[in-house]
Amino acid sequence: MPEASSRPVNSNQERREKPSEANMDDELRTGALNDPVDPAGGASSFREGGVPGVIKVEDSMPYALSKRLFDLVVGSVALVFILPTLPLIALMIKLDTRGPVFFKQDRVGRKGRVFKFYKFRSMVHEAESQRAELGELNEQDGPVFKIRSDPRITSVGRFLRRSSFDEIPQILNVLKGEMSIVGPRPPLPDEVAGYQPWQLSRLAVKPGITCLWQISGRSHIGFNEWMRLDLEYLRTRSFKTDLLILLKTIPAVIERKGAY
Repeated sequence: MPEASSRPVNSNQERREKPSEANMDDELRTGALNDPVDPAGGASSFREGGVPGVIKVEDSMPYALSKRLFDLVVGSVALVFILPTLPLIALMIKLDTRGPVFFKQDRVGRKGRVFKFYKFRSMVHEAESQRAELGELNEQDGPVFKIRSDPRITSVGRFLRRSSFDEIPQILNVLKGEMSIVGPRPPLPDEVAGYQPWQLSRLAVKPGITCLWQISGRSHIGFNEWMRLDLEYLRTRSFKTDLLILLKTIPAVIERKGAY
């Protein structure tokens, strides 16, 4: 994911007023996000509880408890195994370019709550200030910004992104309860401001480190298809689904498809 907090400058995209956390929570709880428009023409596939465009998520207590336990166990075990590599990664980053080892950024979590999202820094220091200059190079549709050969990415950062090692610090977000191991990727506030109402449903659950988008091609997938994959996860989520996605993440990371 690019380390940038601004939406791409695109005259064809209408800027929307950023929804407040309180409004987002009310909309997701009451099902007020009832825009029936789905760009793929499959509005009926997003109907649940009679509300077009909205997926109502009500986890059973056993699933909620098992998912949290799953997050704590997997996160803790992964941290123990990865811990010895952290000093080496930090040294590589510091020797490559000036700037901090970690990158912190506001992201939108469950029900629109904003939290601090952690990554290993993979771009030059103050890369966000250079974002506006690269707006016309955006290769992704929708309100997100992605460039295959982003000039802000450092040489070490390129390796970290291709290997997904830059995502390791998000284990801390999982242990803090802000993210889950499996769930939709957390968006930037400015990206959420550009969502269509039906796309806001993905904020009904905790964001995750890996997801259907992550194992299906990542940046090679268009924005609307990405959103539909997240809504598909919301409809089918279960402990078995989470486990299968986690297992499929390993070959996806090795294959590096769409990782840049």
